[in-house]
Amino acid sequence: MKYLVLTVRRPAFRDDVRDAHYAFLDRLRAAGALVAAGPFTDRSGGAYVLTADSLDAARELALQDPLHLERCSTVTVHEWDAR
Repeated sequence: MKYLVLTVRRPAFRDDVRDAHYAFLDRLRAAGALVAAGPFTDRSGGAYVLTADSLDAARELALQDPLHLERCSTVTVHEWDAR
């Protein structure tokens, strides 16, 4: 299954967490779990698509995102029937 992960910036967003976030996405890509990723053009956040065995597994991955761990963004995960 595919899962859409939305990251929406909080007022406390810190630019210094961005490199750790990109490194996290690179690790997901290397592991074959990341399909696509990118920021919103209005700089309000971004999204990425994961493959995982279950919604719980996708949430477990996404909640390791430094944007979540550092409380810079709200991270939500949605099962997505993308075609």
